[in-house]
Amino acid sequence: MVTMDLRQVSANANAILDEVEKAVVGKRESMRLVLSGILAGGHVLMEDFPGLGKTLAARSFAQTLGLTFKRAQFTPDLLPGDITGSFVYDQRVGEFEFRAGPIFAGLVLADEINRTPPKTQAALLEAMQEKQVTVEGRTFPLPQPFHVLATANPVEYEGTYPLPEAQLDRFLMRVSFGYPSLEQEWQILAGRMRRQQEEQTLTTVVTGEELLEMQQAIEATVVDESVGRYCVALAAASRTHSDVLMGASPRGSLGLLLCSRAYAVVDGRDYVLPEDVKAVARPVLAHRITVKPELWMSNVSGSAVVDAILRTVPAPAARESPSSAERRAHPGQTAGG
Repeated sequence: MVTMDLRQVSANANAILDEVEKAVVGKRESMRLVLSGILAGGHVLMEDFPGLGKTLAARSFAQTLGLTFKRAQFTPDLLPGDITGSFVYDQRVGEFEFRAGPIFAGLVLADEINRTPPKTQAALLEAMQEKQVTVEGRTFPLPQPFHVLATANPVEYEGTYPLPEAQLDRFLMRVSFGYPSLEQEWQILAGRMRRQQEEQTLTTVVTGEELLEMQQAIEATVVDESVGRYCVALAAASRTHSDVLMGASPRGSLGLLLCSRAYAVVDGRDYVLPEDVKAVARPVLAHRITVKPELWMSNVSGSAVVDAILRTVPAPAARESPSSAERRAHPGQTAGG
């Protein structure tokens, strides 16, 4: 595979965000976080109130990234085979054949993932971690690239099954959108009147193969040791906080590193700043933190703990990027120019 230039990766990423923003109005920072999670090769959980554009965002990313898109509506009666697929007897040939489920797509929307029982939720675990599905002893590889964007409603509890910590940990990030401002909400209405139809069709910016090249190119992003140690310090601080029962594992510090690299490239840089780590800290770490049971009825949450450790853990001092001299000598080889 030919590695894409980081400057081109940055240009493609911002073109993707521009196109997605035509559908998801006023949520560029949230969309940037979701795209950073995808560029880092991970899966993203979008958790927020109903009607704030989570499903629309997933469909918009599938269109702009040139990926096949499948939506699985999770319900209490959904079975694991409904997600992974199953063997069906074909009377014409007298043998069983595998009928692939919705998991076999470039981008899978697991809609309202907390509405289905744990057995069906667990059907996603192997797919998300190993990028393959095993049915009746046979293993089937998933298409590449493969990403899961899942949605969850944080306020309804009847008829829901909260994701266990092991499955939450499979999501690289958890992102919330929040309500739009009054002006943004009017832009949503005005856009609907201009279209004169409900559906929105976005332009494909990159292909699936180009997305893989973008993901590979980000591996060249420079991370200074001080920034890497800052990621470790933040994850470690989440384990020793007085309100925490269980903090982020090393997968959390690795997630900080991977997402901050992608976030920096989207910003047009080939090196990571402590500010990049801070920008992705809450969506990467908050869902990996379990607060003590006696605090469940209080305002203490994983997000509050992350905010606290960001205030207390010292960030590395700002300094010139590690590759400044190289960029001055070879200005055409970096994302920043």
